[in-house]
Amino acid sequence: MTRRLASGSWSTVYAAVRETGVAGKEEAALKFIPTGTLTARQLSHLADITVRELAVHRRLSHPNLIKVLETLVVDDPAEPELDGATVIVLELAECSAATALAQTGGGLPDASRSIAEICAGLACLHEAGWVHGDLKPSNILLMADGSVRLADFGLAVELDGTHAYLPPGGTADYVPPERWAEGLRAGGIAVRQTADIWALGVTACQLLTGRLPFAGVTSRARAAAAAQFAEGRAELTLPDGLTPQWRAFIVDCLAPDHRTRLRHTAESLRRRASAAGEDTGAAARRGRRARIMVLAGVAAALVLSGVAYADRDPAKNPPGAVGSAGPPATGYERYFRTDSDIPRQYYDLIVEAGTKCPGEPPVTPYLVAAVLKAESGFDPDLSDPVKNEYGIARWTPNVLQYYLPPAQRDTEPVPPFPPEMSIPPMGDFLCRFAPVLRDVPGDPMNNLVAAWRTSAATVREAGGVPDRPALREYLPRFRAALDAYRPPPRPS
Repeated sequence: MTRRLASGSWSTVYAAVRETGVAGKEEAALKFIPTGTLTARQLSHLADITVRELAVHRRLSHPNLIKVLETLVVDDPAEPELDGATVIVLELAECSAATALAQTGGGLPDASRSIAEICAGLACLHEAGWVHGDLKPSNILLMADGSVRLADFGLAVELDGTHAYLPPGGTADYVPPERWAEGLRAGGIAVRQTADIWALGVTACQLLTGRLPFAGVTSRARAAAAAQFAEGRAELTLPDGLTPQWRAFIVDCLAPDHRTRLRHTAESLRRRASAAGEDTGAAARRGRRARIMVLAGVAAALVLSGVAYADRDPAKNPPGAVGSAGPPATGYERYFRTDSDIPRQYYDLIVEAGTKCPGEPPVTPYLVAAVLKAESGFDPDLSDPVKNEYGIARWTPNVLQYYLPPAQRDTEPVPPFPPEMSIPPMGDFLCRFAPVLRDVPGDPMNNLVAAWRTSAATVREAGGVPDRPALREYLPRFRAALDAYRPPPRPS
């Protein structure tokens, strides 16, 4: 293994090189799933994910599905964190579509060809009776030759008649509105292939325009907007710049109900995507050349930052890497300064954390951003074993455990802690202790951040910020970031 590439909710991916001795070196990506290291309940969940993923790879082969080269199991009792882990050896990609989108700040060059290839891979899955279940840009990989691969089949499931069943969950921006209304049954929540068609529409809109089809600062707000559209209480307003063919393509994918979406199969959409791409003629060919240049730039930047493949959403990209900067996104200006150095990929997570308790004025998104700046400089891969602190928010594992969702509190989390795990619990911590410190003298934000670095009891006992060397060094950095991120007063 040469370097860590990405971490998700249930796996970590590393780049690797095999010394063949004859043919030289073979590069691959190693996906570690800790199937032997957690509690029985979590072990069962991870085993199910692994079985699903391997079942797809064993039964299906297509140029637009990522190829599994082999599977391994770690046998190393001396390393309990690794012992028993399943390792899936995959083709090594240049980057994910999410990473490339973040780098361009808009749509992808030659998005038409990419969408057609996504449809081709999806058609292979659907014709074999499968639902992908988690189609989104971070699970679409761009290869060195410019082709596309669908990846991450941990939520893929085989149809039982017209339905399949999955555990509750999913990435809100890509889940069709009817999914939230489905009842929970013994096998999980019912899911159909039309759920993939909805996710395809959302993804196509992103690849073509760089924007999601529904407006909202947070994923929850965007899901609410999608629900209003599905209920007929709002119109579908797509971003500007789409050709009539692509606008019609996305509108059909985002039909507000399952029955209407049934008219449009992945194969029929593939033909439409190919035709829409052909209509652009020479412009598409110029776009393909531009795309190769973009991929080369992405690959070079990722190599410089120590990453050659990133199977993550933009919200998980490391600061300083491709896509950490870009034009300000509308709607966030009321929460913090969008012309500051807050990485755009963390905007939604920061807003989510900073708006959890509107009744506590000190808890704001710009406070959360300032703490992240002071803690790690927005470094999602921070690791400080001496202090036992990890990730963008410098959580100690046993403290983070308390603020995770209830279903995840059975076991102390093991680093690395990705931003989507690290940032939202900050809001729960701050909201818990803001009322406790309300009557403590001094600046409420200083007191709250001092409690973050020490404890609320320590701050109360000191009657304000304790006089400690670490805080004397920390607070000026925090205050500088706070002043830089505080949004200007809104006109009355």
